[in-house]
Amino acid sequence: MIISLPNTTASEVSKELLRARQTSGATTQGRVFTLVVVTTPAEADEALAASQLAATEHPSRILMLVDDPDAEASGLDAEVRLTRGSASSETLVLHLRGEVAAHPASVVTALLLPDSPVVVWWPTTSPVSPVDDPIGALADRRITDALGDADPLQALRIRAANHQPGDTDLTWTRLTRWRALLAAALDQFPHPVTEAVVEAAADNASAELMVAWLASRLGLTVQRLTSEGPGITRVRLVTEGGTVQITRTDARHARFEIPGQPDREVALPRRILSELITEELRRMDADEVFEETTRALLARTESGKVDGSPSEGEHQ
Repeated sequence: MIISLPNTTASEVSKELLRARQTSGATTQGRVFTLVVVTTPAEADEALAASQLAATEHPSRILMLVDDPDAEASGLDAEVRLTRGSASSETLVLHLRGEVAAHPASVVTALLLPDSPVVVWWPTTSPVSPVDDPIGALADRRITDALGDADPLQALRIRAANHQPGDTDLTWTRLTRWRALLAAALDQFPHPVTEAVVEAAADNASAELMVAWLASRLGLTVQRLTSEGPGITRVRLVTEGGTVQITRTDARHARFEIPGQPDREVALPRRILSELITEELRRMDADEVFEETTRALLARTESGKVDGSPSEGEHQ
């Protein structure tokens, strides 16, 4: 069921949602949070599809804010989308035009699920300080994606400089399986690491987080080498007993090398957007490891090692 409400108000949307729920037999029972997605007309369809797929694991109310501040007339156009029996059955698509787009919190506040957490996701450009944004201030967790910015590396540095508990970025989520494999390797081969190297495409923001994470975990200066990509292509950890190495061989697999063991192929797929946002919605608490990593990234930035060119000890 899709109900269109042109030139409406948040109050009318709330009333129509209640009427539609009564008609369809849907309830809010089991919905554990509100997911607010702040996007643009160009990105709205992809973000909506990813959010609804994530909602199959995380029952929630989705508020999709499609910002169009340059529209000639100010106003709010809404769609109420309900699908009976589906975990993703409650979605409100809100097109904010003109002056209304300048005050989105007044629309959102009236439509949040009561007494439940709020998660805000910016799929593309996000505020400099998400916690100080009018929408971000409503949230328990704030999810950004530096990859959606025109300059991902600069966006990531801005995220790190303004990080607050509850913030995260999907460039970090893209590292989950890399980090799990590296942790497993060191569990199997528990030797002190004396050198660490990350190879990736020059503009890959996740690689900078990988370097910062390894530096904070290992207490080492980590080399960042540039490869043809795409993304991260190899991580190498050197020990006195041999070298642990993970090399991505294609978009789905990697070669896993541990001294004293046969090389083996492991799954390391490039994950789609819905999988990334689904992972982040599994936690409502602050990510302390990510916070430590942002501090390490800032230290690396201040030392001049994250400026788009290789630092001392690094090469193309």
